[in-house]
Amino acid sequence: MSRKRTVEEINEKIRKGKAVVLTAEQVAEMGRETGSAGVAEKVDVVTTGTFGPMCSSGMFINFGHTDPPIRMEKVTLNNVPVFAGIAAVDAYIGATETALPHDQYGGAHVIEELIAGKDVLLQATAKGTDCYPRTEVKTLISRDSVNEMIMFNPRNAYQNYNAAVNSTLKMKYTYMGTLLPSFGNATFSTSGELSPLLNDPEMRTIGIGTRIFLGGATGYVAWHGTQFNTGKPLNEHGVPVGNAATLALIGDAKMMSTQFIRAAYFEKYGVSIYIGVGIPIPVLDEDMARQVMVRNSQIETNIVDYGSPGHEILGRTDYHSLFSGEISLNGKKIRTAPLSSLKIAREIAERLRSEILSGNFFLTAPVEGFRKTRGLNSLKIRL
Repeated sequence: MSRKRTVEEINEKIRKGKAVVLTAEQVAEMGRETGSAGVAEKVDVVTTGTFGPMCSSGMFINFGHTDPPIRMEKVTLNNVPVFAGIAAVDAYIGATETALPHDQYGGAHVIEELIAGKDVLLQATAKGTDCYPRTEVKTLISRDSVNEMIMFNPRNAYQNYNAAVNSTLKMKYTYMGTLLPSFGNATFSTSGELSPLLNDPEMRTIGIGTRIFLGGATGYVAWHGTQFNTGKPLNEHGVPVGNAATLALIGDAKMMSTQFIRAAYFEKYGVSIYIGVGIPIPVLDEDMARQVMVRNSQIETNIVDYGSPGHEILGRTDYHSLFSGEISLNGKKIRTAPLSSLKIAREIAERLRSEILSGNFFLTAPVEGFRKTRGLNSLKIRL
């Protein structure tokens, strides 16, 4: 039995340049040869990565005060409505909010353009008050002119997610992409064995305060994400089957890169945003080693019919099959396509690995862990 490590001990090895850091794919391959005991003995940190559409994202912006000052009440950025009910010149732009009168350009595009350093048109109106007499403003803003750009995403990094199919005779346009009729394709949006929360399914090392890679910069886990649900069933390998846990993430958007924050438009559905997330997992003991060794063939997810009103679960598949380009459902072969980018997920895991090895990124133990849940409430229509 290998001895247990602490985060502090691992950080000391990072400072001394002696830490052994592997990506989740590398350690999954290593585990085939050495088993969990070998991984626990030799590896200190495992880096993960994911890059996919994460609609529940957005950014707080402080524009700075005008002269004379204005208490902004109705605000748009490049004609995209933003929420201004916070303070005089603070606002929150949601990634999926769309510009009027069309829906192919939205908050995600504004966020990407601001991160890229481009100018964005700010328009704001107000009724005017004694302390904020100005009633309108129209000007260009940029990353360099505003005081803060704080990325705050209420729900990112789903632990697992459905594979989507369509049983009907009509094309379905969804947040899982375009689904062809009669099971013509299947889409999925998780990076499998590279996915952060699949490498620590019990979230022993991930909690409030965990330092992460977010959008090309350092970020933090701020809270559990919305729709956080640890009540999902586990398969024989201890992996949640279904959507399960999520994270609320925060970081300085001024330091982020459009390489890892990208706007997207899904045909006849709307705007979304691609977010790059990477989380380092400290290998504290052999049980932790066993979890980070997880392989795509051991990770299962539900096949869900997005053509049925209740999104019926039709079966299960694993990520080895999904990434192979074909799954089987009731004897029928179905082509698969990822919405997420495995290429960029690998880049994130490798970049995080390099940052740790160079001593530029240290691990944090959570300030507080997450509570267990039994399920989610549904909205009851009571009118």
